[in-house]
Amino acid sequence: MRFTRRRRLAIPLAAAATIALALTACTGDAAPESSGDAADCSDYEAYGTFKDGAEVSFLGTPVDVEAERLQETFNDFTSCTGIQVTYTGTQEFEAQMRVLVDGNNAPDLAMFPQPGLFATFADSFIPPSEQTVSNAQEFWSEDWQAFGTVDGELLGAPLMASVKGFVWYSPSVWKDNGWEVPTTLDELNTLTADIAASGTMKPWCAGFSSGEATGWPGTDWIEDYVLRQSGPEVYDQWYKHEIPFNDPQIVKAWDAVGDILKNPDYVNGGLGDVRSINDVIFQEAGWPVLDGTCAMHHQATFYEGLWPEGTTVAEDGDVWGFILPGTEAGANAVTGAGEIVGAFRDAPEVQAVQDFLSSAEWANIRVKIGGTLSANNGVDPANASSALLASAIEILQDENTTFRFDASDLMPGAVGSDSFWKGIVAWIGGQDTKTTVDTIEASWPAS
Repeated sequence: MRFTRRRRLAIPLAAAATIALALTACTGDAAPESSGDAADCSDYEAYGTFKDGAEVSFLGTPVDVEAERLQETFNDFTSCTGIQVTYTGTQEFEAQMRVLVDGNNAPDLAMFPQPGLFATFADSFIPPSEQTVSNAQEFWSEDWQAFGTVDGELLGAPLMASVKGFVWYSPSVWKDNGWEVPTTLDELNTLTADIAASGTMKPWCAGFSSGEATGWPGTDWIEDYVLRQSGPEVYDQWYKHEIPFNDPQIVKAWDAVGDILKNPDYVNGGLGDVRSINDVIFQEAGWPVLDGTCAMHHQATFYEGLWPEGTTVAEDGDVWGFILPGTEAGANAVTGAGEIVGAFRDAPEVQAVQDFLSSAEWANIRVKIGGTLSANNGVDPANASSALLASAIEILQDENTTFRFDASDLMPGAVGSDSFWKGIVAWIGGQDTKTTVDTIEASWPAS
């Protein structure tokens, strides 16, 4: 999974070296403004005090509003420590990182949206401090620690997170039509058919367009269905290639998703026909829910921040969401994603920022600002910007939850961020399932 908002900061590859020199934040050149009340610097004593001129560059994928919110988390940190953190967001993170690292111009810190991609830079990372390692062990589950671990060594701590598989809908529209939240996939299929038969609106709206990453919202659908229909063991075997991509259990998921997304009676409410899914930018794909032209939209928790300004996310608000159900009621398996922070410069100020980012303190600051969540178990769900995000945090912190990271982010890049994305675009465009999964399977690296 990879997501950026529509209005993105595009940074050409030719300018990659310039990024390393300037790393100008998406939010502008100005230093961050005060967050309001004077900071209690006793909260930051552990990070030390640095003279003017201590600067740390930080590269990642969040842009626009998300970048501004991330930059805001450093306001008090900078006031108390003297370290100026400058964050830059780019929609071409993978390509940029390779150019920058190969040219010895890497940013001081980078947040990686894919564990597989993070691992490919293992030889370039500066090992984290004992404090970062301690924070990771204290605040993150073993599963989450593993995403930043390469060959048995923890090289980076997780940062933010998202829970996939939320189905967004309008509570008032559902109440008016007597529709109830389904508790199983069978009930979801029945509801979908009933909405279509009513002629009130199309049951679903979707959009897979995301620039060079077009297709990734579709991979989320497949991943959710593999986990719910076949369970975590098959899911793990799939992304590890212990079973082939065209295994019958994987084909089953594609067919189930196809029953919805390739059915012209079910999509694409307010947006077009089935093939329009590939053309609709994912950031706006759910907006027809507000217009009453579609009933449901499948997208992760971060979509809360993508609704138009003024949209109320609440059980009695403009939009709300429920987790895509499993084959049985009460199923507790969910997919999700997050970032891991790696360091490329050995300096005390860089170490201090990495320590801060791995802490429960930073996670609570970012969650309280709004629009995101964290799997850091030191986060207070009450700090979430909505009840929906609070419930998602509780899901992540629940020891009974079966959590699996986005499979495409764990697969080799040639598959997870290439043939899988391209394959689902071709599939929505009319290609049959067998040809699609066979082609993706053939693309899997030999070693």
